[in-house]
Amino acid sequence: MATTLPPSEYRSRLAAVRDRLTETDADAAVWFGATSIEYVSGFDHIQTERPVVLAVTNDRCSITVPRLEVERVTSNPRIDAVYDYFDYPGGAPIETAVTMLRDLDADSVVADSDGAPATMGYDGPELSEFLEVDTQHWVDRMRWAKSAAEVDLIRESARWANLGHRYLTEYTEPGAHPATVSQRASMDASRAMLDTLGERYVARVRGDGPVSAGFISGQQTALPHGHTANRRLTEGDVLITGATANVDGYFSELERTMFVGEPTDEQIHYFELMLEAQSIAIDALGPGVTVASVDQAVWNYFEEQGVADLAQHHVGHNIGLGAHEPPYIDRGWDEESEMEPGHVYTIEPGLYTETAGYRHSDTVAITDDGTEQLTYFPRELDDNVIRFDV
Repeated sequence: MATTLPPSEYRSRLAAVRDRLTETDADAAVWFGATSIEYVSGFDHIQTERPVVLAVTNDRCSITVPRLEVERVTSNPRIDAVYDYFDYPGGAPIETAVTMLRDLDADSVVADSDGAPATMGYDGPELSEFLEVDTQHWVDRMRWAKSAAEVDLIRESARWANLGHRYLTEYTEPGAHPATVSQRASMDASRAMLDTLGERYVARVRGDGPVSAGFISGQQTALPHGHTANRRLTEGDVLITGATANVDGYFSELERTMFVGEPTDEQIHYFELMLEAQSIAIDALGPGVTVASVDQAVWNYFEEQGVADLAQHHVGHNIGLGAHEPPYIDRGWDEESEMEPGHVYTIEPGLYTETAGYRHSDTVAITDDGTEQLTYFPRELDDNVIRFDV
């Protein structure tokens, strides 16, 4: 039962970026993106108008942070030096980062961007106003394939997502409000997770619990990104559920199409089409399989069934530290790009009529010789009908 990454993961990541750095003429590698900084150093933070800048050389790892992050970052064993500015806009984040880089004897850098992202109103100078800058996207590419330790965390996430989902089905009934059902399921699953894992759980949440479970209902399901409507559930409602859990920053994705009471013939028809499409996609996965071909296989099935006009998105995406990560299972993705061991995908083809949507999502890892389905809530129709006493 893995609940946190071992220190060896970060050592190997730093070694990998340093290997890439030696292949360039730059003196340092720089990251502004919060997820990349977390991936390389283990320092997690919320990306705001206050930039954080990580710099890695062949033998040093330094970081620039706003004053409010100093206490959090100084205990990080992988950070050799911490530079700070008071705040933005009163402080000088980029100028402070330039001082850091000059102390590292870095006159030229390879960076994930030429300055901090324009988040929450940030509008600062580009790094190239002070130093020679070239771009790199090393971490983005490294994150495609997860290590065994990362897959363990996603597997643990799936375990608690499944519990949250079971609470959803237990608490759902006509007259209940989707918002309160979601809150209750999330709270009870989070309590169980925290009680079970105890001190082994590394808290990465602020206010919310580690498990999140909820659903949209009725007409909102016809929208792939529908909202929780302010209406109570009624018999005949279609639900699209979602459950995940945060395990040291890593996530899984579990979604189901469910019915409050017995579904109609039309609802069964679209459910079965969706389920077969998902099965086609899952069966097509594997090492050496091109990403685009999986989406194409589902599209071919939808066309054969005459429902391609009801599909509104691709089959799925990679998942890990981010809810959506490349590669994307999309016909437009590089036709030569192949799935590799360590890729972890959501498989979620959907159909959307004028009145309801139909989508399951499961998280599946690519292994050396096939696949491993990490989420495991039942997929069949009978298991996704919520029956109740009248």
